[in-house]
Amino acid sequence: MKRYKFKVIIPLALSLFLTVVLLAVGFYKPQPGQNISPSPKLSQSVISDKIVASSPQSQTENLQLQKVARVIDGDTIELENGQKVRYIGINTPETVDPRKAAECFGKESSLKNRELVEGKSVRLEKDVSETDKYSRLLRYVYVDDALINDYLVRQGFAYASAFPPDVKYQDQFQNAQREAQQENRGLWSSCESGSSGITDQNATAENCQIKGNISSTGEKIYHVPGQRYYNQTVVDESKGERWFCSEDDAQQAGWRKSKI
Repeated sequence: MKRYKFKVIIPLALSLFLTVVLLAVGFYKPQPGQNISPSPKLSQSVISDKIVASSPQSQTENLQLQKVARVIDGDTIELENGQKVRYIGINTPETVDPRKAAECFGKESSLKNRELVEGKSVRLEKDVSETDKYSRLLRYVYVDDALINDYLVRQGFAYASAFPPDVKYQDQFQNAQREAQQENRGLWSSCESGSSGITDQNATAENCQIKGNISSTGEKIYHVPGQRYYNQTVVDESKGERWFCSEDDAQQAGWRKSKI
């Protein structure tokens, strides 16, 4: 009778033990698709003793790495492979257009960009568009983890310039511009109304009639006299809107003509 009990109890005990072990292993096993890595945090970097916001580190690790051969101006660089790169989301005063005089704070912007990136390895991040109409790569540019596009705006060497569909960090750049304006940094203290993108610093409603407006979505649109919404369009220079003396000036600064 006792031998019979042992024959029944031992297998039952082993079966119970194995069941408990299997349940324990299944309990701690990550489920398919479960993300067990920590969430990325917004990183910050220091350039010239200034804090500049950047993208999450997890995003910048896999960006394309290139070396900068030379700086063309405040928002354009040339890589060692000969490709030119136009910074996304910002605009700096003109210095290299042979048809125009150098604009206010253009030289300072170019020198600062050269100090930040020339001869250095940079990470390049694409938004939506690959290139602009001049076949320049459109990219966000990083040195280490610092987003140079942001730095130039935040320190007053450039201004935020939305051009859809490449608007991934445009809210960040607009906030950076407001900070620069409030602190009177760079072009906001050195140039009339901080409007570094105006070819003629005296462009006003009196001598230039084209209205450069920025829509609620950040798109730059200019209106010429006679167009449907010309009279009701108001130019607010504090928001980066401006007057232009010619359509060519408006287009060179990144504006497009209103379709109606």
